[in-house]
Amino acid sequence: MTSTPAGPPTARATGPFDPPGVEWQGVSPRLVRARLIPASVVLGVPVVAGAVLTALVSPWFWLLVGVPAALLLWTVVLVPRQVRAIGYAERDDDLLIRKGILFRSLVVVPYGRMQYVDVEAGPLDRNLGIASVQLHTASASTDADIPGLVPDEAERLRDRLSSRGEARLAGL
Repeated sequence: MTSTPAGPPTARATGPFDPPGVEWQGVSPRLVRARLIPASVVLGVPVVAGAVLTALVSPWFWLLVGVPAALLLWTVVLVPRQVRAIGYAERDDDLLIRKGILFRSLVVVPYGRMQYVDVEAGPLDRNLGIASVQLHTASASTDADIPGLVPDEAERLRDRLSSRGEARLAGL
């Protein structure tokens, strides 16, 4: 019986969603709070209202509290995993954006196809110190946005993508 010597671990490819040689950049963990705050308001209000009705009217109102409470718990468990799954990578000719846990997606945007790049931040995002970069191409179905970037990184990425897009477009 022969055994093979233990060597360095080999890189495990996970198919089309993790191309070899790509170093993924993650988004800010503050995006978790930015997604949990609205969900807590939307799902927390029915939970509180149901609890008040249970105390004042009838114990049967706990049945109505269960569904939004379960959804809120599911959201609290799921959102951090979703945020950790978001990533982007800049390659020589294109930008890769990946998202999703169960339903995964990988968007490849060639720099020459970009028309313009937006940086957006709503009131909650600005308060938490994050921004979103949105890429616009000729295709209406392109879902190329990177949420949860710190403003300095969003600005750097916007400028870099714009300059690379102009260089590629000029070469056509």
